[in-house]
Amino acid sequence: MKASTPPDPLPLFALRTVLFPGALLSLRVFEARYVDLVTECLRSRQPFGVICLRQGAEAGPTKGPLTLEEVGTLAHIDEVDAEQAGILRVRCTGANRFRIAQPPTQRDNGLWVAKVELVPADPLRLPGPAMLQTVTALAEAIRKLQERQSEPFATPYRLNDAGWVANRWCELLPVSLAARQKLLELEDPVIRLSLVDGFLRDKKVIFG
Repeated sequence: MKASTPPDPLPLFALRTVLFPGALLSLRVFEARYVDLVTECLRSRQPFGVICLRQGAEAGPTKGPLTLEEVGTLAHIDEVDAEQAGILRVRCTGANRFRIAQPPTQRDNGLWVAKVELVPADPLRLPGPAMLQTVTALAEAIRKLQERQSEPFATPYRLNDAGWVANRWCELLPVSLAARQKLLELEDPVIRLSLVDGFLRDKKVIFG
């Protein structure tokens, strides 16, 4: 994973999604404030923050209260294509998590920024024997997606890393945004993987 040095304050891209460390994210950027964000990050070679919207709209003028989650993920820009005048296709990779340290503020162009503190990266923990089926099921899911000419995750694949396996399943599972956010916030990767394992067993994705 790329080293992450967040600018201070960190520009925020507020979305109705949860970005996990190591995840791939594609964005279609057309609002002036976010085009400015991409331009600024490309110039400074620094990441921006992806933060989930708990309440409010992603685009356009806010007609009601807008509430952001407290924990998000830094996003490094990998590629930018100009789809057409004023519209950018941006591909990013999730890096470290961060926690908002002070209430976010808005710049004149409507962009949210905040002072943040980095959350330590998951320590490397091996998946325990009880998690073997969950690891194997992920490897099989990757194989099937590759057969369809799809590369769902950034390489290298780290199937011996509990946090990496848990995060990739968190991207795939059909769970609510609130549940996904809670999984992101868990600091122990083994607990995160254990919760994923329980979900997979409840849904009969794996047995035993």
